[in-house]
Amino acid sequence: MPSSLKQQEFDRQLDLTQIRQFRNSGDLEILGTLYEKYMHLVYGVGLKYFKNRDQASEIVMQVFEKLTVEAGKQEITNFRSWLYVVAKNQCLMELRKLNAEDNRFRLWQAEEKRIMESGFELHPLDDSQRLSDALQDCITKLIDEQKSSIDLFYFKKKSYQEISILLKIEEKKVKSSIQNGKRNLKICLESSNG
Repeated sequence: MPSSLKQQEFDRQLDLTQIRQFRNSGDLEILGTLYEKYMHLVYGVGLKYFKNRDQASEIVMQVFEKLTVEAGKQEITNFRSWLYVVAKNQCLMELRKLNAEDNRFRLWQAEEKRIMESGFELHPLDDSQRLSDALQDCITKLIDEQKSSIDLFYFKKKSYQEISILLKIEEKKVKSSIQNGKRNLKICLESSNG
């Protein structure tokens, strides 16, 4: 067996020993030491899928969190290969979530357009002006974080990441503020039309 193959097999066996030690003790330091050896590969997978350093770093953290649960449950014969699959699946799951959010936004826009085009007033300009006024009024009633997030995302076309930087809050909080703001706007518009 050539020396590089011997080294690979030695590394694989060492990884499996560390996994067994983690399973027996539950010591996250053991798992952390093992993960540290391959963290750069997980980061590379994140970069490949997202083309964004922040999102790739987020994937590195999410995969470690997943490891703390999954490494104790699953039968692992080659940690490096198994870790690659976990990282890839995490990226795909995050991409699906982002696509779902984009689709919800498109549906929301289509619904808003449908609502604006199906008013009971005879003149469409009057109806859209009334809806626009009602929307502006409802936006002013939102809490500051929701108001700012909605304004930056929908009217100034900023990304979650840009909004996060501008408002100095986490991206998850931006997404939550936008979602809650949309729900509050819908409730407000329905009550003003109702």
